[in-house]
Amino acid sequence: MKKWSYTPLLTLVFAASMLLTGCGPKQPSLEEVERIISVLAADSLNGRQAFSEDAWKAADFIANEFAQNGLVPLQGDTDFIQDFPLYTIGTASISVTLNGSDLAPETVAAAVTSDSIKWDENSDITTIFVGAEDDLIAVWRENRNSTGALVVVHPDQKEAFDRVAGFLRRPVRSMSLEVTSNLVMVLSDAKTIRSFAVVGASEHSEISIANVVGMIPGKRSGEIVVFAGHYDHIGVRRGGDAEADSISNGANDNASGTTAVIQLARYFHSMGTPERTIYFVALTAEESGGYGARYFSQAVNPDSVVAMFNIEMIGKPAVEGPNTAWITGFERSDFGTILQEAVVGTEFSFYADPYPDQNLFYRSDNATLARLGVPAHTISTTPIDVDPDYHQVSDEVATLDLEHLTNTIKAIAVGAATIVSGERTPTRIDPSSVN
Repeated sequence: MKKWSYTPLLTLVFAASMLLTGCGPKQPSLEEVERIISVLAADSLNGRQAFSEDAWKAADFIANEFAQNGLVPLQGDTDFIQDFPLYTIGTASISVTLNGSDLAPETVAAAVTSDSIKWDENSDITTIFVGAEDDLIAVWRENRNSTGALVVVHPDQKEAFDRVAGFLRRPVRSMSLEVTSNLVMVLSDAKTIRSFAVVGASEHSEISIANVVGMIPGKRSGEIVVFAGHYDHIGVRRGGDAEADSISNGANDNASGTTAVIQLARYFHSMGTPERTIYFVALTAEESGGYGARYFSQAVNPDSVVAMFNIEMIGKPAVEGPNTAWITGFERSDFGTILQEAVVGTEFSFYADPYPDQNLFYRSDNATLARLGVPAHTISTTPIDVDPDYHQVSDEVATLDLEHLTNTIKAIAVGAATIVSGERTPTRIDPSSVN
């Protein structure tokens, strides 16, 4: 454990005291928390589903909050909207001739991402036979990213074939058009292949989605502390009773974390120029493939990121009490230990994720940067194993404890103090240990 000198410790205790007593900097306030989360989780935003106009409205609101709180765009950017393209790629056409016979369309399923494919018995592709007793699902999982595979499935596997075909026929999303996974599956009793011809083509569309990113330039431009939370949710769930609530508002998941990012921006900006540069990031599409985190990780030099505070679902008190929060992947770096030491003497406490069986370290946006060696951890409080509102239309502001939410944001601010000040630097995560 680091031996603290008298002056830094006194400074830290004074900063924590200002947060708890309401003096000094613009500390997170219950009124501001309620205002922000009420906008983000309003019915008018229809659950902020990524790729929707409602998500863009949410992004614009967050960008305006960043501006009001004194943040500036990243170097080279003109605003806070970090937009990027996402591609939807699907099979436009597919035909298969096997041993001289044309196969009926319902016996053919394909996922073609190359512009076009034209295979015959002389092509350099993999040919696989799946017998009546073989595990078709396992074969599909093993070969779904193949650059070229023809899978011949025994007719007795029709039920499993139809299930897999449903997945193959769905378009895929990608951050690049440079995708070359081509899998063609046919239902046939052929035991050998004398000849075949496969002709197919893909089609794609492009959509723009966006993170919202602002910064406070620090004295050390090459050392970055990231506060992040995803702002998207799962949108509207149609069907059932037409009179029933169909909007998944996502108040806890994750308007609460986004509210924390906005409030932390306000707080740290009011503290003046920090030692380390601070990024505040509202990430998109966490619920739809983690594309926002993936793009952000490509736009920043991970070697410059000292720590990532990923804030997720902090609107409900944790099992250990109202002023406690837990940290995923606690054992992977000393990030958590640093936060624990920073709040000694306050009413706050941090501890290790109490739900190891939930695999939460990999279920949020921190994992993307952790795979690059960044001490990137998620801070949460919600009892995820028993929460009745998770991914339900009932996840509304009325179900949250806003005082607890406000106090958790304060705790994060205090816990981050020595990292932002440059006094402490978390150990790096071993990328090889992150799946």
